Amino acid sequence: MRIERLPFDDQTVKTWTEPHGRHHNWPVVYTLNDKTEVYVGETLNAVGRLRQHLDNPEKSHLSSFRVVLDDTFNKSVCLDLESYLIRLFAGDGPYTVLNRNVGITDSDYYERARYQALFAEIFDQLRGDGLFSKSIDQIENSDLFKLSPFKALNHDQESAIVDILEGLFDDLEKGVPNSVVIQGEPGTGKTIVAIYLMKLLQDIAASEPSDDASSDSVFSDFFVEGHRELLKDFRVGLVVPQRSLRKSIQKVFRKVPGLRPSMVMGASDVANSRDPFDLLLVDEAHRLGRYGANPDRAGFEKQSRAVARPGENWRELTQLDWIERKSKQRILLLDREQTVRPLDLSKDQVDRVLGAALRGQRKYTLRSQMRVAAGSDYIGYVRTVLDGGAGIEPRAFGAYDLRLFDSLPEMRQLVFDKDREFGLARVVAGFAWEWVSQREPDRADIKVDGLELFWNRAREDWINSPTSLEEVGSIHTVQGYDLNYAGVIVGPDLFWDQASRRVAVNRSAYADSKGKEGSPTLGVTVDDEALLSLVKNIYRVLLTRGMKGTYVYVCDPALRAHLRPFLTP
Repeated sequence: MRIERLPFDDQTVKTWTEPHGRHHNWPVVYTLNDKTEVYVGETLNAVGRLRQHLDNPEKSHLSSFRVVLDDTFNKSVCLDLESYLIRLFAGDGPYTVLNRNVGITDSDYYERARYQALFAEIFDQLRGDGLFSKSIDQIENSDLFKLSPFKALNHDQESAIVDILEGLFDDLEKGVPNSVVIQGEPGTGKTIVAIYLMKLLQDIAASEPSDDASSDSVFSDFFVEGHRELLKDFRVGLVVPQRSLRKSIQKVFRKVPGLRPSMVMGASDVANSRDPFDLLLVDEAHRLGRYGANPDRAGFEKQSRAVARPGENWRELTQLDWIERKSKQRILLLDREQTVRPLDLSKDQVDRVLGAALRGQRKYTLRSQMRVAAGSDYIGYVRTVLDGGAGIEPRAFGAYDLRLFDSLPEMRQLVFDKDREFGLARVVAGFAWEWVSQREPDRADIKVDGLELFWNRAREDWINSPTSLEEVGSIHTVQGYDLNYAGVIVGPDLFWDQASRRVAVNRSAYADSKGKEGSPTLGVTVDDEALLSLVKNIYRVLLTRGMKGTYVYVCDPALRAHLRPFLTP
């Protein structure tokens, strides 16, 4: 393997020769870049393809090219290497990637493992040239990488997007409004689908009739004149209820051509918008709120009144109503078992959305587990264990590192060790301690097993903040994010009731006032059963953050003893 490095100009391309003629008739991968932008391609005719790029105003300004040549390369290897480099460039940060996302593949082929070992060597050479600023591990741990639209989709995601696009363009042609629902458990890639769709729609809208959309992509048929016209002046937005995740996605959109941070918004931004949206995608739609969910009740009133119809009680409107009334088309991504506050959308409200989508054949389910290496079975296992474990046998999940600890200091030290080795290892906890450090910064929030710990000081992008390893993340900080290893503190808000032989909730130990506050106005009360359901949802989310492993410390000794067989494979 070797990499040839040359200036990207007409004279160089015309005179470039290679001893074996592989600049004309051999599968290669190449990069084009200047100081701020990069493009990655693969071709059988490097000279011909480079000449085409010189004639393209979007790429002719680039100043240098590199061609990766290897005597054993074939088309499958080149497609894989191209995808690999695009994903890493997008996750690294310094360069804006000019590629579309439709060409990203993850296909198997003969001796793939051997070739991928060579990819790391190619990366090291390109990093030595200054094209990358971080190591592979650092890139893959970054939000830019995890939330990038440059992803290889699994079959569930790909099939859902194809069907959604077909339905969307049909609705646009007919002028018919519609709602789509994408349902999926934690780690099935709902956020990836939303971000991928945003980029794909922008690429279709910006394409030219002469553009060559990747013929290997299942999306290539959407790059046609009729669809481009339907997307002309098309106003699209991505609604993300959680502020922290919203800010992280905005950072990604700042680096992607065709996407803008202003496209990522909260529900209030939608309600305050003067003009309607042609399409709104709503990530974590189950976290949309009702009146009283937000301390800013005056703001909620203003926004609800702005969309209310004559004679309608604005207090009964939800943030979902704002979105439905401010958009012609909607794609809602949700999992009702990730509802964590009583004034999130109610079960009946979520069921209404699901029922309508099902009747209209616009409901899609993502099943493939993309986050947790333990697989989809682990998600159901966690759910059953938190319900008490009745009817299941304790089991292991292969190489997935699932452990219960009797010592919180020991668990925390292992999290530190894993962070040094792999990065992205953090301690998180249920909301079982008051956030006293907000008022008294030097006073610890959590005092357990001889340790004094602080809740997350950063409200946004906590996982990447300088002090995050020393702190404890809350549900509102980590929902929607991935970790390599999660150390989960199950607080005294959950305990094992010996009399009833079941997991129960300790209302007085649950410290999130908004997490147990109902609404007399809406007739919402939060009894112990309702609160137990919400608290268990919180721990389901926390116990499914770790991609490589999950460590658990349980404060209640009786609950720890009950869970020991299930969490100690």
